[in-house]
Amino acid sequence: MNEYDTEKMLGVLKSCDYHPTDNFLEADLILLNTCSIREKVEQKVYSTLGRLKRLKEKNPSLIIGVGGCMAQQEAEKLLQKVPYINMVFGTQSITRLSELVKAVEEKRNKVVDTSLNGFHSLSLIPRLPQRVKAYVSIMQGCNNYCAYCVVPYVRGKERSRCKEEILQEISFLAESGVKEVTLLGQNVNSYGKDLNERDDFSSLLSLINEVNGIERIRFITSHPKDLSPQLIHCFKELKKLCEHIHLPVQSGSSLVLKRMDRHYTQEEYLDKINKLRGVSPEIGITSDVIVGFPGETEEEFEETLSLLEKVEFDDLFSFKYSDRPQVKASTLPDKVDEKIKAERLWHLQNFQKKYTLMKNKRREGKEEEVLVEGVSKRDPKKLTGRTRSNKVVNFEGKIELQGSLVLVSIKRAFLHSLEGELIDPLH
Repeated sequence: MNEYDTEKMLGVLKSCDYHPTDNFLEADLILLNTCSIREKVEQKVYSTLGRLKRLKEKNPSLIIGVGGCMAQQEAEKLLQKVPYINMVFGTQSITRLSELVKAVEEKRNKVVDTSLNGFHSLSLIPRLPQRVKAYVSIMQGCNNYCAYCVVPYVRGKERSRCKEEILQEISFLAESGVKEVTLLGQNVNSYGKDLNERDDFSSLLSLINEVNGIERIRFITSHPKDLSPQLIHCFKELKKLCEHIHLPVQSGSSLVLKRMDRHYTQEEYLDKINKLRGVSPEIGITSDVIVGFPGETEEEFEETLSLLEKVEFDDLFSFKYSDRPQVKASTLPDKVDEKIKAERLWHLQNFQKKYTLMKNKRREGKEEEVLVEGVSKRDPKKLTGRTRSNKVVNFEGKIELQGSLVLVSIKRAFLHSLEGELIDPLH
């Protein structure tokens, strides 16, 4: 979502004659697009702003702004702690960015805009050359109010874009050469609930599946409680929908899930996993887990490890719980000691590694369809792309294949990627 918002910022700034630079020393304007989902992220923001102070001292006309979720949540705190920043703008102020920058340029006053006062246009996408993949936001906000999560407070309530606008944007991207779109939302499964009853997420996927030029469809993020039978069935029926889903579980303990206000049990989560694999046996499944939620006992943590063993996730994003402003969990008693949280996180991550490697090893000897994204970061002499189940593959080939679907034989599997040999371009 932040990458998508950053692209929108670039589009807005281009209209007022600002162009990106990789060199901080050349910049007239520096914007930090922030997250506030975890305390560690905020610490990184303040650390970065501390480094920018020296640039501001050397160039007083430099404009420094902070946007995104942290700005939405802590505008006043930011201005107090970092008095040399010029502007703070929230998650729904992006389309007003040119006005905010102009106000700073002309009056040199501090500008703050964190109002959640409407659904701004989401179609400001800059034309990026040779882009193979693109994000498309289909909705904003969240109505779930999970006990640990700041999203409803910094992104507002759920608001869906109309399907016509989404399809228009995706058609434009296809005409520009984009082959894969990833649909974004804090809870994409809820798409259309604020529109008429026929505009649900499954029907939107079916419409996108018919867009000429688009070869692959992905989406993030899903809430397990809203994973409907119709959506599960899409993985069987829609040719362009890739066999991968990110389905955050957060904990394997039903009691912890209840305290988190997640509205499903371990058993219900496992049932949905089984149904997904029933319609799509090769589906890649990734997830999120929080360790050390208030009151989490050793037995409840062991239930999470047991869940990992039962599901065999392809990969896992895991974090230590940290208190966030406004959320319910920050007021809960029985906080878990930081040392215990760190030990549990280390144990969990190492426990998961064997399943990630095992799932990757199962691909050895198989032929996989890969969308070529460009040159490999791991080896500049090779190309890189992803399988339909979202596994990174590096292989030898000519750069002219970028944007093509190719068939690759998987030769070796590693923890974070696969190594393959090009068989044949598909188209």
